[in-house]
Amino acid sequence: MLYHLLYPLHTQVGLFRVFRYTSFRIFMAMLTALFVSLLIGPWFIRYLKKKQKRSSNIREDVPETHLKKSGTPTMGGILILLTLLASFLLWGRWDVSFFWVVVSGTLIYGAIGFLDDYAKIKKTKGLKARSKLALQVLAGAGLMFGMVQSGFNTELQFPFFKELSPTLPAFVFVLFGVLVIVGASNAVNLTDGLDGLAIGPTLVTFFTYLFLSYVASHEIMASYLQIKFVPGAGELAVFCGAAIGAGLGFLWFNAYPAQVFMGDVGSLALGAAIGITSIVVKQELLLVLVGGVFVMEALSVMIQVVSFKTRGKRVFRMAPIHHHFELQGWAEPKVIVRFWIVSIVLSLIALTTLKLR
Repeated sequence: MLYHLLYPLHTQVGLFRVFRYTSFRIFMAMLTALFVSLLIGPWFIRYLKKKQKRSSNIREDVPETHLKKSGTPTMGGILILLTLLASFLLWGRWDVSFFWVVVSGTLIYGAIGFLDDYAKIKKTKGLKARSKLALQVLAGAGLMFGMVQSGFNTELQFPFFKELSPTLPAFVFVLFGVLVIVGASNAVNLTDGLDGLAIGPTLVTFFTYLFLSYVASHEIMASYLQIKFVPGAGELAVFCGAAIGAGLGFLWFNAYPAQVFMGDVGSLALGAAIGITSIVVKQELLLVLVGGVFVMEALSVMIQVVSFKTRGKRVFRMAPIHHHFELQGWAEPKVIVRFWIVSIVLSLIALTTLKLR
């Protein structure tokens, strides 16, 4: 918004030229989201406590050590979404189509998560798994169909192979995009089981895609690194900057021992935003590596379910896998920090693939 209001005045006020630089808007979006989050966070947490009346937000299928967290308010993801979207609306360019794609996708998946969280607070089991998945698939299909109809490139890039970039049929690309968005959304949701565990890898992932989005928006840099040039992708870098600021602000309150939990409203929205960003910058397959922690968490649940249904035996002591390590004797903070370390390492490996083509 500020770009449209102030940049046209740069001929009268030279200082307003800074709004043309994506890098300036990235850092300002990051700082804005961070400071607003830190400013309103304490009030917002008190508000959630008052509304939720110390209701238990702890699932039954968790280690007994988690029972002491009963009464900690959930739905803290609303704080992330408020500060993220407010900052992005302030510093982003509204005339770029990708701006509205990522905003609408984040809001829709946040709304799905909100419905699930609200139902749980009202002493029900939340949305049925099938209903929640159906809503996610419909939302993802709508977003992907809209992108394809607007002429979005359906080319698919493969890490390590600069010559391997097939163009998918529109229908196949829509299905692939739905898989990426829904998969990322649910994977982040499954990771959100310990204080600060999900937001750490989420921040690392957004840092990685901030870089990828920024590079993809510059034809010369994209050509040098042999990635797809995507005009307008710089606005996704601004979005990632706002997400990082909002995430850091949330982590201030979510760090062990957490004052507030993210809830589905945050995890589903952030996962979807990551998936959408990866699709726009044509680095969907790289997300498997960048978001390796999320993939590991999701796979652990799948393996556990399949093993128990087919063999009657469990592979892990408890799934998702972060609970397995807890039951192995790792203290919760140790699990969290080690998963963060793994996420950082995987991000660095992913970025090295840009020159290994």
